[in-house]
Amino acid sequence: MPTHLGDRYSRRRRVAIIVTLGLLTGLGPFTIDLYLPAFPSLKGDLGINDAQVQLTLSATVVGFSLGQLLVGPLSDRLGRKGPLLAMNILHVLASVLVAISPNVEFLTAMRALQGIGAAGGAVVAMAMARDLFSGRSLVRMLSRLALISGLAPIIAPLVGSWLVVLVQWRGVFWILAGYAATIILLVGTLLVETRPPAERTTGGLSPLWASYRRILSDRVFIGVTMTAATAFAGLFAYVSTSSVLFQETFGLSEGGFGVVFAICSVGVFLGVQTASRLAARIGPQWALVFGTTLMVGAATALLVVDRAATSYVPLVPTMFAFTFGFGSVAPNCQVLGLQNHRRDSGTAASLMGATNMGVAAFVGPIVGTFELTSAAPMGWAMLVSALASTAALWLVVRPHRLAFSLD
Repeated sequence: MPTHLGDRYSRRRRVAIIVTLGLLTGLGPFTIDLYLPAFPSLKGDLGINDAQVQLTLSATVVGFSLGQLLVGPLSDRLGRKGPLLAMNILHVLASVLVAISPNVEFLTAMRALQGIGAAGGAVVAMAMARDLFSGRSLVRMLSRLALISGLAPIIAPLVGSWLVVLVQWRGVFWILAGYAATIILLVGTLLVETRPPAERTTGGLSPLWASYRRILSDRVFIGVTMTAATAFAGLFAYVSTSSVLFQETFGLSEGGFGVVFAICSVGVFLGVQTASRLAARIGPQWALVFGTTLMVGAATALLVVDRAATSYVPLVPTMFAFTFGFGSVAPNCQVLGLQNHRRDSGTAASLMGATNMGVAAFVGPIVGTFELTSAAPMGWAMLVSALASTAALWLVVRPHRLAFSLD
């Protein structure tokens, strides 16, 4: 007998749900990554400097963070589909406005709105997965979502490098508008409402505060949120600086950067798959131990290799290993964070996502203040983040004391 709502669907229906939710979670990475190869042309077109370019990226991340805090509680209160569709409509409108931006100030403001709109998919996809599944089924579902969304950072920079050549940087944002519009169509036709009226929160602010209290009193949730946020900060240090590092310091073309970035991002894809298998066998907490340890080792190796490197080539394996480690961390933090919060899954997912983005928003500008004549600023940011992630895992989550049921 099916034990979870999602188990009642046919295989074809489950595949459609997985693909749609995967595209939703991929909207955020595409919104962030698709225009990375356009940084140099964006600077030239608008006459701005590196710090201003980094600010457009940070604005997107801040918007993404704030949007998750908004849409999570709304999805617990109003159902999943309504807030999700509203956020994607906002993303379409903001993308169009970014594409026609006359100056960097307007562009930065619209990037923040675009980030808010992209937040809907990130939160509601996780909440819907928790509505539908639990235990081992939840591990599999979130791993599949991570598999699909993990393709986004692999594909986005490569596609972006082609698009910049074909349609310039403004055309990239018309493409993002089309992506979000497609998601609106899929959500409207393929997804069912997974939060029935009987399960929705009602009343004024008291139920919301009660949800926050339940979630924030959970030590494991706090720990895995800290683990995930600091791990993502390390990844964001790489994402936000790699375009300038490879193209301006090492002289790669836009297409060359897209290829290198895609190769490194394959690590996320493979890390997700490896960690899902580890989690199914030994538990997600030990998959987290594996991933955080690998991140620390890879960041250390990057700094060592950078001191002797005369080209970008020796740096690539270390960055690949770091992204592999991150891929091992992200979905297992989601599993442990959401497992005990089905009632408040939207709010819990929003807190996790907002914390990720809030911490990462500070990383780009900090690293951007250093002159990127080498990979050292990026490498130190990655190492500090990985060490913080490891400390949160062992000191707060305490994997050696954590029991997790895969049933």
